[in-house]
Amino acid sequence: MALARPLGRPATLADLESLPEHLRGEIIDGMLYVFPRPRALHANMEAEVAEALRGPFQKGRGGPGGWWILPEPGIQLARAPEFVPDVAGWRRERLARLPEDAPLTTVPDWLCEILSPTTRRYDLIVKRRFYAEIGVGYLWYVDLDARALMVSRLENGHWVELGVYGAEEKVQAEPFEGVEIDLAAWWEVLEAQ
Repeated sequence: MALARPLGRPATLADLESLPEHLRGEIIDGMLYVFPRPRALHANMEAEVAEALRGPFQKGRGGPGGWWILPEPGIQLARAPEFVPDVAGWRRERLARLPEDAPLTTVPDWLCEILSPTTRRYDLIVKRRFYAEIGVGYLWYVDLDARALMVSRLENGHWVELGVYGAEEKVQAEPFEGVEIDLAAWWEVLEAQ
C-alpha cells in the first residue's frame, strides 16, 4: 500500500532517488509517498489502456489524432516535484511537442489510474484530490477487482461521474468519445488466469 513518509521537511527528488529498486515514489505537496512497483496485471492494464488510445488519438489511426498518450510519464510541477500517473494524455494544442531532455511540466488533460490493492486508497483519496486541485480535465479509473472503468470530468473544481462501465461493454467515453473502445479486450489477460 502507498505510505506517506514524513521526513520533517519537504521531500526532494534526492529522496526519490534513494528509494530501493523494488519501490516507487511520488512527491505531492512536499510529502513523499512510497509504494511497491506495479505487478504484471497492473502493468498489462496500463499497456492495454495506452494501446487502445494511442492509435486513434495519438497517431490518428481510425480516430481524430491530436493527443499525446503516455504510460507512466514522470511529471514535475511546483506542487509536485515528481508524480507518475499510470497513463496520461495531453491535447496537442496545449502540448505541441514532447520535451526531449526535460521533464513534462504541463498538467495533463486526462489521466488514468489502475486501481490495485497497493495503490487503491492513495489513488482514490490523495491523487484524486490532487488531480482536481491542479486542474486535470478528465480522470479514469480502471478497477482490476471490479473489472470496471469509471469516468469522471472536472467541473468547478469537483469530479462529476460520467459513467461506470463493465468489462463486457463497448464505450465512447469522454474525452475520447470519438472512438468506441471494447473493454472486453482489456480483461482478456485476466480471463486467462
